[in-house]
Amino acid sequence: MAEIKSVIGTQNKKGQTYTDAWKLLNEAPRTPSFFTGSEVIKEAIRRASCDVMIAYPITPQSEAAALIGELFAEGYVGDYFRGESEFAVMSQCAGAAFGGARVFTTTAGPGTMRAMENFPMWAGARLPIQMIVTCRGINSPLSIQPDTLEIAYLLNTGMLVWHAETAQDFFDWILKGYMVSEEPDVHLPLALCCDGFFVTHTKDVVNLTPADMCLPPYDPYRSPVPCMDMECPPVRMMRDPFVMKSNYISYATHASWQQEIWAAVERSRKHSIHWLNGLIDTENTDADIMIVSSGTAVSQGREAIRMLEDEGVRCGLVKVKTLRPWPEEEIREATKNAKHIFVPEFNVTGWLAKEIRATIPNPHRVHAGPHVCGGMTMPPEIIVSEIKTALGMKTLSLAGRGS
Repeated sequence: MAEIKSVIGTQNKKGQTYTDAWKLLNEAPRTPSFFTGSEVIKEAIRRASCDVMIAYPITPQSEAAALIGELFAEGYVGDYFRGESEFAVMSQCAGAAFGGARVFTTTAGPGTMRAMENFPMWAGARLPIQMIVTCRGINSPLSIQPDTLEIAYLLNTGMLVWHAETAQDFFDWILKGYMVSEEPDVHLPLALCCDGFFVTHTKDVVNLTPADMCLPPYDPYRSPVPCMDMECPPVRMMRDPFVMKSNYISYATHASWQQEIWAAVERSRKHSIHWLNGLIDTENTDADIMIVSSGTAVSQGREAIRMLEDEGVRCGLVKVKTLRPWPEEEIREATKNAKHIFVPEFNVTGWLAKEIRATIPNPHRVHAGPHVCGGMTMPPEIIVSEIKTALGMKTLSLAGRGS
């Protein structure tokens, strides 16, 4: 039997050293850098040993996609090209992943919706593609501003869905995301979401790992389904659709396979806890009032908590890091003492509040809001006002701010 040698410690053609992922992300020295979120995406991909990146322009992800084109020119990404449309991009990503490549792409808003048919296909085919979703408005009238409504559509595709709050989250979670999604018992695509512009176009201090260290390459032989093997499900459906043979066979195959996809989402839980240090972060979980949120609404919640403390009102916070897998037990435990639970969101439908109401006992405790949408900012004063109104406290009209 041939000896299998590890690539750890060897170098790629750019002179980067393949480094154990845990050591790279937890033990390697970090350098503070002042970057936009888009630039941080580029720096993460520089260290991700990506084989293929496929792009299509749509605001606000276009800048990140263009910057990764520079990485291709520099030799850090194996292949890079522009698709004909968002639907074509996601189909081409599938083709590259079917062939055993580590694949990365970015999308936003209406582009995400146009490509939606591909996402449950990715999950069903067990393709560990990573897709950055820089959320923006999807509805009419046209908006390019941040709005997280598109996340609601991704939650039932079978993909892993994470929601980053900061550019630091972005850098670390892109690299950690591959480690989770490529586990043989998971092997699912990951939608790593952020609130467009608030994260992608804002500069922040981000602690980066050394540029001469990178993740080990993707090993397609750890996949639970063979690469492009047309004789084995689920890939056989490409040549020989079940429904053409027997409706019963089609039903039985899909029923069992869809259950397997969602079981794989659940199996990602232990890996996500390992790499993200838990599915949620918490503060003051003994408080009567809790703010539960994801994305940049977490940052606004933190400032609202500080403002309320100045008025003698004590609040706690839950930052939801992963939406799939859904941190059901963690949220129940973190909110067990709360009499009031507020869920600020950057969308009009309140999908996160609905998830929380379906999770916890006594769901009447959940106050769905405040909501902003269509790119509106969420001043922490709005969260403070929502909480004080619910508690029967006097609150100043925001109209008095003169803006």
